[in-house]
Amino acid sequence: MGRPRRFDEAGAVEAASAVFRRGGYAAASIDHLVEATGMHRGSLYNVFGSKHGLFLRVLDAAEAPDADPAERLDVLMVALLELAAVDRRVCDRVTGIISENDVTAQQLGERLLARAISHDEKESK
Repeated sequence: MGRPRRFDEAGAVEAASAVFRRGGYAAASIDHLVEATGMHRGSLYNVFGSKHGLFLRVLDAAEAPDADPAERLDVLMVALLELAAVDRRVCDRVTGIISENDVTAQQLGERLLARAISHDEKESK
C-alpha cells in the first residue's frame, strides 16, 4: 500500500494555473510548478505525469462552470497562443471550453488587450 497523499490536488491545480497564467506555458518551469504547488517533484510527476499533463488538468479546471471567468480567459489564451496549434488534445479542449462557456472572440480579444496593457505598465515601472 502506498503512502497517503499529503497535498490537496485541487489546490495544486489552482496554484499551477496561477503559474501558467502569469508567465505562460513555456516560461513555467517544473521548478516554478513545484514551488507553487508545494509538491515534491516526484509527486508532481506521479500525479500529473508531466508539465503537459498538469496543464491539461488546469484546462479541465478552467472548464468547470464555477471557474473564475477572467482566469478561464487567461488559461485559454495561454493554450491558444502556445499549444493549440501544435497539440490536438489542447485544441480540442479549448474548443470545448469556448463552446460550453459561450466565450466570444470579443471577450478573448479584450482580455488579451488588458493583459498586454498590464504587462506594458509593469515593464515601464
